[in-house]
Amino acid sequence: MLLHVPNVLTPDQVTQCRAVVDVGGWADGSATAGHIAAQVKRNDQLPETGDAARQAGEMVRRAVLAHPLFVAAALPHQLYPPMFNSYGPGQTFGNHIDNAMRVSPLDGSRIRTDLSCTLFLTDPDDYDGGELVVEDTFGAHGVKLAAGDLILYPATSLHRVEPVTRGARVSSFFWIQSLVRDIEKRRLLFELDTSIQRLTIADAQNPVVTDLSGIYHNLLRQWAEV
Repeated sequence: MLLHVPNVLTPDQVTQCRAVVDVGGWADGSATAGHIAAQVKRNDQLPETGDAARQAGEMVRRAVLAHPLFVAAALPHQLYPPMFNSYGPGQTFGNHIDNAMRVSPLDGSRIRTDLSCTLFLTDPDDYDGGELVVEDTFGAHGVKLAAGDLILYPATSLHRVEPVTRGARVSSFFWIQSLVRDIEKRRLLFELDTSIQRLTIADAQNPVVTDLSGIYHNLLRQWAEV
């Protein structure tokens, strides 16, 4: 499931985040890629253990965990500390699939990468190219979102970043280990949860809301891994 999550950061929060990120000191992004990915990765990244990445990463972490749509879709158990990259003219990241496991350089914790996400920090009019292209059984999907918006997709997906031809594309990216590993079970829970939310808005006193909420939590109780 490819999901656009809007307004994760407000315009003021984007500005605050960029103020930290832009002076953080970019380094060669291929240093954090695996052997295969490093051959097709041409971008810049903030050092993960640097003060800028940690400060901006905490802003992102708080924002996504406070966003109801993100939480409903991802059912996050653990978040890899958010990272930050920049693509300037000629920079790109060819087709690759993210590693199944990641180890945090901050505390050594290990997470399974069930979901990948990119939080855009540059308005799309400020650069050309740079689309995130995610491939699934329905084809290739190009994504270029407003600053502050996020795209969430399965970490099993083949994906790439098209070459930037003008300006710079700055983003945050990270991975989530979900409470529910199975993608289809997670999708069903998301659809049930959003249906309950719509019904609650229409008629919060309807006893069906309670019934469906009970079904949702019983399924989550059965399927969750903690």
